[in-house]
Amino acid sequence: MTSLSPTTGNSTDGDSAAGGRETLHDISERVLWLSTSMIHHANRIRPNPTGLKVGGHQASCASMVTIMTSLWFEQLRAGDRVSVKPHASPVLHAINYLLGELDEKYLTTLRSYGGLQSYPSRAKDPDTVDYSTGSVGIGATAPIWGAMSRRFVDSAFGEASSATRPFQGRQYSLVGDAELDEGAVWEAVIDPGIGELGEIVWIVDLNRQSLDRVVPNIAARRLEKMFDAAGWQVITVRFGRLLENLFARTGGDALRRRILDMPNPEYQRLLRCSASDLRDRLPGNGSDAAAITELIGDLDDVMLTESIRNLGGHDLDALREAYAQIDDTRPTVIIAYTVKGFGLPTQGHPQNHSSLLTVEEYASLADTLGTDAASPWGRFDDVSAAGRLCTEVAERLRREPVSISRPPAVPTDIGRTPKGTATTQAALGRTLIDLTREAPDAARRVVTVSPDVSSTTNLGGWVNKVGVWSSAERHDWFGDDAETIMHWREGPTGQHMELGIAETNLVGLMGELGATWSRWGEPLFPIGVMYDPFVERALEPWSYGIYAGGQSILVGTPSGVTLAAEGGAHQSIKTPSIGLEQPGCISYEPAFAIDVEWTLLASIAKLGRPDGTSAYLRLSTRPVDQTLADVPSDPAARERRRKQVVAGGYPLVRRDGATVTIAAMGALMPEALDAAARLEQIGILADVLCITSPGQLYRAVQARQGHGDAESWILDQLLPADRATPMVTVLDGHPHTLAFLANVNRVASTSLGVSNFGQVGSLDEVYKHHHIDTDSIVGAALDVTGQ
Repeated sequence: MTSLSPTTGNSTDGDSAAGGRETLHDISERVLWLSTSMIHHANRIRPNPTGLKVGGHQASCASMVTIMTSLWFEQLRAGDRVSVKPHASPVLHAINYLLGELDEKYLTTLRSYGGLQSYPSRAKDPDTVDYSTGSVGIGATAPIWGAMSRRFVDSAFGEASSATRPFQGRQYSLVGDAELDEGAVWEAVIDPGIGELGEIVWIVDLNRQSLDRVVPNIAARRLEKMFDAAGWQVITVRFGRLLENLFARTGGDALRRRILDMPNPEYQRLLRCSASDLRDRLPGNGSDAAAITELIGDLDDVMLTESIRNLGGHDLDALREAYAQIDDTRPTVIIAYTVKGFGLPTQGHPQNHSSLLTVEEYASLADTLGTDAASPWGRFDDVSAAGRLCTEVAERLRREPVSISRPPAVPTDIGRTPKGTATTQAALGRTLIDLTREAPDAARRVVTVSPDVSSTTNLGGWVNKVGVWSSAERHDWFGDDAETIMHWREGPTGQHMELGIAETNLVGLMGELGATWSRWGEPLFPIGVMYDPFVERALEPWSYGIYAGGQSILVGTPSGVTLAAEGGAHQSIKTPSIGLEQPGCISYEPAFAIDVEWTLLASIAKLGRPDGTSAYLRLSTRPVDQTLADVPSDPAARERRRKQVVAGGYPLVRRDGATVTIAAMGALMPEALDAAARLEQIGILADVLCITSPGQLYRAVQARQGHGDAESWILDQLLPADRATPMVTVLDGHPHTLAFLANVNRVASTSLGVSNFGQVGSLDEVYKHHHIDTDSIVGAALDVTGQ
């Protein structure tokens, strides 16, 4: 029998290429060993007094080792960024360790307190992580929004900063094939706005397995057609040199057809077969069986078993050829066939997703790779070929520290006092336009994002003012139409982006726009606007963006059952409490236009800085008489009110001898004030509090109890102990949002709000249905005071 040398292939590079290939092969084996060892140590060696599962994904790491070794050690440049498949985080840490970016002490800390995170984290891992991943679909698409953000920064500020911060570079996503089941992935892939982002490169780890099984219907040809239909360049890396050499022999075409046509589970079963079983199973029973039998009959057992596993995602030459084909004028996807668990005893097993090597299997792997199970953390000698390459790559990938530009000052108060009737939604657009006049440097950093609702959320005036961002100028064919109110002028100087009706895309872009201060050194002020009922749909990716360091403002409008005519499906209930509970976020629900201005400006001022935070504003389309705000005319009193608004709330009505407190929020302030007036007519005096941020007040309560470092002065001004009375809380959302306020002074209370799906009807009818109308507030006040 003849044997095919694993270092002999179609390449004619000669000895130097073979030597380079051997060096990369040595590095990939070391990366496999280190990543496997990190997980082994966390589960088999490190003390675990609780007995709880530690976990890790040795097989998922193994399928990515060759891809990542080839990418880091041959392709990447300092300006490139990579989003790593979540379960392959130990591979990333192994590479960073070999490049000198990670201290050895961290290799034993995977999934331990203060150690290496379970999945790549920009905020918490000690080594270089370009994108936080871990939530399915979000990390995969993040580089798309990172590319758009980089281009926006470059078009807005690149000329001034390009000398010190080069913005060029590819944006890579390393994606597991099962992750392509996530709908958010395809929302991003098909978005027409990314068709010209040639720096986007996805590499799909096509190992045909998910957590529980071999996925029967993952077909590369179907994926190829889907990406191609979206305008992406598609490069498929199916087979390595060993198989390609076999295909070139007599009977090779038959073997190729057999492998391509067999179901995924059948192929996976072949990976677990002995050479003898392979000779029986591989030919199949079709018309090509005889030709395949004759072809493989000429191979020894070792080469037969190696060949069946010789897929393109594990072949350095095949991957190099794929990278060389990338078209930098449009997005590219490289679909790389791999074996889950490649190189491990568990390779190809249908339940290997979370399986761990036994101590015996780990020792056997050490023998196979020529390493020491008792001393697993060795680097290469500096004088070895692999050691020299690690040094060269580390130098090539070294990035200069990002010099972060200080965000421009944001005014705290425009100085206007709104009159007449207005909505909080309309106040959003008005404040943004005012900002362009009062603070143009700050306004230049504002970028708004919406999912095809710019006009219906009162951003039309802002969009007309600043234009729509596009990487190239586009002609406005309706620019000379006198009946066109909203002008869609697109060009590199625009400050509004629209992604179509896909909220997940919107908040993904917001997260990356909000991270430019740390990525590129240029802070932006991203503000995303969507209908409040859809905030829950976007919550997970927005939350993950905050976790990854993206600071942004999410505006939900219109909101609540106040959106009466739209019915229950469009009446948001839970969003006020979501805002209260979201980490890294300050939530506001302003009642008046001036409150919108103050809270929005305060929120913008917290963006684009290391100690910054995100914000959520819940706005309404309900017209409200602005004189009800009773804004103080005295400058000092006005500033005191502003600070109270930003801190969480303010007293709107104080009555000497008050026996009840009404604490209301947002659109229901008119009902609260009407209820107080009616109570006064029957001899019951009420204080009325306007709550602007339950979250801020809850933090103040926690701080007062020693559970945080927030300031608690607002509680003394809003809820002083000497004015403690029974309380009624009311809002256009779930009642528990404000229920905690009664505990500040431990008073009797009734909490009104919305806890059921809404109804279509007039505002009066819907408010009455949910018991948040004036009559209900009056009745609750009588009940809580025992009248």
